[in-house]
Amino acid sequence: MKDLLIELDSRMKMPLYEQICRFIKEEIRTGKIAPGEKLPSSRALAAQLSVSRSTVDLAYGQLTSEGYLDSVPWKGYFAGNVRELYQLGDLKRIQTQERQEQRPAFLWDFALNGIDEESFPVNIWRKISREVLLEENSGLFQLGEPQGEQSLREVIADYLHHARGVQCRPEQIVMGAGNDYLLMLLSVLLKTDTVIAMENPTYRSAFQCFRNLGCPTAAIPLDGAGMDVEKLSASQADAAYVMPSHQFPMGTVMPISRRMELLRWAGEREGRYLIEDDYDSEFRYRGKPIPALQGYDTKGCVIYLGTFSKAIAPGIRVSYMVLPESLLSVYRQKGAAFSATISRIDQRMLEIFLREGHFERHLNRMRSVYRAKHDLLIRCLREMSDILELYGENAGLHVRVRFKNGMTEEEALRRAAGEKIRVYGLGEYVIEQDASVDRHTVLLGYGPLKSEEIQAACRKLKKAWM
Repeated sequence: MKDLLIELDSRMKMPLYEQICRFIKEEIRTGKIAPGEKLPSSRALAAQLSVSRSTVDLAYGQLTSEGYLDSVPWKGYFAGNVRELYQLGDLKRIQTQERQEQRPAFLWDFALNGIDEESFPVNIWRKISREVLLEENSGLFQLGEPQGEQSLREVIADYLHHARGVQCRPEQIVMGAGNDYLLMLLSVLLKTDTVIAMENPTYRSAFQCFRNLGCPTAAIPLDGAGMDVEKLSASQADAAYVMPSHQFPMGTVMPISRRMELLRWAGEREGRYLIEDDYDSEFRYRGKPIPALQGYDTKGCVIYLGTFSKAIAPGIRVSYMVLPESLLSVYRQKGAAFSATISRIDQRMLEIFLREGHFERHLNRMRSVYRAKHDLLIRCLREMSDILELYGENAGLHVRVRFKNGMTEEEALRRAAGEKIRVYGLGEYVIEQDASVDRHTVLLGYGPLKSEEIQAACRKLKKAWM
């Protein structure tokens, strides 16, 4: 039998039985207590440590439950054979450490999906939260309507009309927790054999979502104005997913002539639709935001998608879809079977945020914040005008950089990583190999970065790329 020289400290916040457990585990792990070796009885150890027997019984019981000790009736407690478990744990720790060492530790990340978290209106949101929870409305804790609260849809319809030129009734709006849910719902509403045309390159999450749902897709190349309508017509697609106000990742704004071409294509045949993703149209730094494609639709063939993820915060998880009248009856037959995915409390908070003008004031403030970052990044990148060209500026939260010195995106990413900077290659968003897609382009988002971080990172990029 082995004596256990345990030093207990009653001043520690950790209970005495846990201190005993920790000591014995370490002794077994390091081999100081060999597998099968007998431990002192609970009575003997309690006397040795000057603690109650129940404290030792609790420790022994916990160690037995975890497999560190084996309890043999009428004989006592013996150390279990757990050294292989620790060896496996050590191996996992070594492998994890090796992976972390291989992965670059970035100091600056030009993330494309980030926002300025410091500018989130925390105090206003907290105030609204308190107001909602103090309301005499127990119904807020019920599931709610699958389509979303009527009062919130009314406010959103009004906002979309005056801010985006969208023509819709509240009854056409369907709320959902993120665009992924809305795309899933949309796949239920469309015919099962609907071929969905995707811009190439495109927002890969949406493409992957359609693929995972089993929707057939077709990759359509882009020209300077957006999706190539001639190639779209030849694709046998029945729906086209487009981002006319600010295409991701190219950053281009679709001119009115191309919008009309797309609307004509959709109107040529019944059952054709344009899926307009208007993900960050609120942020435009030269002139006013471009009106939504849906506002020009006279034949009811545009399905409009919007979100508050960019304008407020991704964690809000509130998106919305405006269905054309032709799909409303289909939604009532098929879509209404889906339960609400946004709590009524969150919907009520967002409604107040919109109705009382907080959202509009927040947008104006964020436009100023992002414009300052945008202009700073553009100035810094123009110092490298000998080797690169800028595209997609003056809107959204990222810019596109094309190298004119022959540097490939792979080389640009590698050199940036060498300076602990993360940038993103255009190739990540190509869904079908196409010789027309440029291989010398990287993307830089600036939403989450501070001004001093943008300047510091650009100085390093200039060193790495020139």
